[in-house]
Amino acid sequence: MRPAKATAAAVTAVAAALGTAAAAVAAGRFASDAALKAPAGRPLPTEPRLTVHATAAGQVSLTRALASRRPGTYGLSAPGTHAVVGPVLESAPHEADTVVRRLEAVTHGSLEPGDRVWLTPQVHIGNPSSALGLDHADVDIAGELGSLPAWFVPGARDTWVITVHGLGTTREHPMVVMDFLHRLRVPVLDLAYRGDPGAPRSPDGLGHLGETEWRDLDAALRHAVRHGARRVVLHGWSTGAAMCLHTAAHSALRDRIGGLVLDSPVLHWETTLRALAGARRTPGPLLPLAVRAAQGRTGLRGDRLPAAADPGALRVPTLLLHGPDDAVAPWALSRRLAEQRPELVSLHTVQDAPHGAMWNADPAGYEEALRRFLTPLL
Repeated sequence: MRPAKATAAAVTAVAAALGTAAAAVAAGRFASDAALKAPAGRPLPTEPRLTVHATAAGQVSLTRALASRRPGTYGLSAPGTHAVVGPVLESAPHEADTVVRRLEAVTHGSLEPGDRVWLTPQVHIGNPSSALGLDHADVDIAGELGSLPAWFVPGARDTWVITVHGLGTTREHPMVVMDFLHRLRVPVLDLAYRGDPGAPRSPDGLGHLGETEWRDLDAALRHAVRHGARRVVLHGWSTGAAMCLHTAAHSALRDRIGGLVLDSPVLHWETTLRALAGARRTPGPLLPLAVRAAQGRTGLRGDRLPAAADPGALRVPTLLLHGPDDAVAPWALSRRLAEQRPELVSLHTVQDAPHGAMWNADPAGYEEALRRFLTPLL
């Protein structure tokens, strides 16, 4: 018979082990939330908070950081506030620990010294009419979970572009290219999908990094074809780009897809999940638990997205817009895809651009690459 003290010690050890295991599982679930519960319109964990130090006519002074020194045009957001900032003004007087950028507009709320803000690729807020002066219609698309809201900007051509945003943004993000597409007389359908404001929730309340959301894009494709689109170009950012790949691989209407535009594409969801969890300061040993937690919670598999992004599976012209400074979706995967299918895939490399912000870092270069790609397809 075991002594009472030995039995008690064994029970304590088992309880401690179970407690450690439970804590590890809970930590894995929390870490996976960085990707599975990334709220639309909120910053990703990779995006640092900056402090507003001062404002002046056409200028805003921000904390000096790699983020605040990025080239290009960005939204500047805080709860209840949105502004648009342009390039760094190197010649403007500033303290050593600050950066001065051109303040293009304060579109909502106000900017005050001490405000904590973040840069976002979402430059515009509102809708195409209020933000850009473009006539648009609010449409409802019949999706498998319910009605999906979308904006439709009409154009004279019978090739449509369907835009779909990605992690940390909303359907307001694709408005950065709407004015350009409107000048090409291309109809644009800009989709809100499951989990977005105004759209149905995913049944489990989680994002699936494109693996289930693509069916909402498929519904938008059916809507476009029913309403006169002869061909459709799918233009997606981040996980929206993954949705485009899934749709091109699996849609019953994939023969109507004339091209893909993939901005900062998530081509390997496990890598992206690890990056976002790591940005939350998840210890390295817990990152595999985050991946397993995501698989257990959502049914995500490691083979579906690579199969959709298989260079041999691509059938339509594809434009990749990506850069080596993307900390969420590795640029090397886009480069490899372009190298393996050079006759079908072109890569426009953008330097000094964070995830989903290729247009922001170089609007003119981005639009020229898009013009060259789209012109033969229209």
